[in-house]
Amino acid sequence: MTTPDIIYYNGKITTLDRSNPTASAVAIKDGRFVKVGTDSEVLDLAGSNTKSINLKGRSVLPGLFDNHTHVIRGGLNYNMELRWDGVRSLADAMAMLKDQVDKTPAPQWVRVVGGFTENQFVEKRLPTIDELNAVAPDTPVFILHLYDRALLNAAALRAVGYTKETPEPPGGEIQRDANGNPTGLLLAKPNASILYATLAKGPKLPFDYQLNSTRHFMRELNRLGVTGIIDAGGGSQNFPDDYEVIQKLHEEDQLTVRMAYNLFTQKPNEEKEDFLNWTSSVTYKQGDDYFRHNGAGEMLVYSAADFEDFRQPRPEMPPNMEEDLEEVVRILAQNKWPWRLHATYDETIERALNVFEKVNKEIPFENLNWFFDHAETISQKSIDRIAELGGGIAVQHRMAYQGEYFAERYGTAAASNTPPVKQMLESGVKVSAGTDATRVASYNPWVSLAWLISGQTVGGMQLYDQDNLLDRETALRMWTENVAWFTNEEGSRGRIEEGHLADFIVPNKDFFAVPENEIPYLTSDLTVVGGKPVFGAGEFSDFDNPIPPAMPDWSPVNKYGGYAAWADPEGAGKNSLAPNGAAMAASCGCSSACAVHGHNHAKAWNSSVPASSMKDFFGAFGCSCWAV
Repeated sequence: MTTPDIIYYNGKITTLDRSNPTASAVAIKDGRFVKVGTDSEVLDLAGSNTKSINLKGRSVLPGLFDNHTHVIRGGLNYNMELRWDGVRSLADAMAMLKDQVDKTPAPQWVRVVGGFTENQFVEKRLPTIDELNAVAPDTPVFILHLYDRALLNAAALRAVGYTKETPEPPGGEIQRDANGNPTGLLLAKPNASILYATLAKGPKLPFDYQLNSTRHFMRELNRLGVTGIIDAGGGSQNFPDDYEVIQKLHEEDQLTVRMAYNLFTQKPNEEKEDFLNWTSSVTYKQGDDYFRHNGAGEMLVYSAADFEDFRQPRPEMPPNMEEDLEEVVRILAQNKWPWRLHATYDETIERALNVFEKVNKEIPFENLNWFFDHAETISQKSIDRIAELGGGIAVQHRMAYQGEYFAERYGTAAASNTPPVKQMLESGVKVSAGTDATRVASYNPWVSLAWLISGQTVGGMQLYDQDNLLDRETALRMWTENVAWFTNEEGSRGRIEEGHLADFIVPNKDFFAVPENEIPYLTSDLTVVGGKPVFGAGEFSDFDNPIPPAMPDWSPVNKYGGYAAWADPEGAGKNSLAPNGAAMAASCGCSSACAVHGHNHAKAWNSSVPASSMKDFFGAFGCSCWAV
């Protein structure tokens, strides 16, 4: 055996290799594991130039691998976005917003672009337009809530030019007052085009700032244990122009997250031309282990896009869907390009499968790792048809953010098996997990893992019973080895196994031992990609690779960071990251009755809200206890 470049030893390693499930040490050469075994077996391989790192008895997992996210687009904007991901109080969120408004220079906007739901707030509501105008009379504020609505203050309405004369957008609504003037509320009814189009009117970062922004987004993912992603393209994400930032970072060896990207059509009614052009200029799997092409989608044709706004009735796809989809799928199959297709509802999936089965009879899909994304309401019949065609299903935790709305419209019984993840696994179809970040759900992988294991929304609603819950190992496999099929890399990544890419993490707590309600708050103390540490904290802070501060200097990232304002430990981060305990109730002792609710605030302090001091942390918008 060749001498390893680096050895990690004295760990409690969960390998997910069924033939060698645990180990204490790994040897790495040229970015891959060459030995996985005991300390003595691995340390004996060391040469004079081999570096050795002590894992200090800590638990180790394979690196997490998101099957569906939008990092390439998200990275271009990350430094401009105030993230409310994981923030547990609207009072905190609005305090963050006010602080950011005060430091944001004209003509820049303050934007909160997805990754949260009103149900995560103890107040269970969004801010009002009046509240936005009060904290930001002159600075444009844009808040995107899932794909159902956007809130704009008066300054933002002026910036985007929406007036009494602005026509109603197709598939959306500009809410107006009695005089016909826009109020600042934009609704998707049912598609998100008005939300996309309005956001696109905001200022953009210059290229050098986009490089810095993307690096900060990758660092945030590394902090959470993400070592790889599949990028699902996105609206307003043009190829190759909007990929230049990632390409440059790749050329300069600055990628700390492996990225496989799918190409998403940008032109309604011109989808065929997009894919004819791309299949003639891009080869499937073009690139390397850090950045490479992964096929087509998630948008193949606009006539097949059933947006998941559960506040609206299910959209019926137009009659031309099948014809449009068949043209594109034929091109992809002929060029041996796999594809992914966004599909929320079984009705859409059934119609797409009719097309797939037709094309497969003429151009067999053999060895084409194609799949559906999302599939919340998929039926057993459709699962079986996908398995028969050799396809897969990539699920994401969108229901963790929208489960309350789904249950309100369709009932709790329907919500209890939406999506039917366990049923998919038992049917033998290829299944993996991800987030669909950043505009719907958060990019935090532990929230997705917690959803798979607990069946709860981020607002605390119990969606699923035991029949649709996964054990921790199965959920972890959904986030690691299972994703490899979706990039056609089975046997090459996803486990800590000889020959696999050397990507692994040391969580800050043991994933298999931590209480279930603490899973969403896990982070990584050491993240390793290709054998090299890319993030270090706590006991492993000496191995960290810090990057320059976020650009511009007024970026929210510099104060608040990402998930749950982790870079603001005395503010929103303190109140959002610490799981609750009996101490919250004890801190009250029912000795401080609220003038509005009496002693009912004790119920809130005893709830599952992860805040360390409810008494200190509410009160910006009225009653100081927020018990109801």
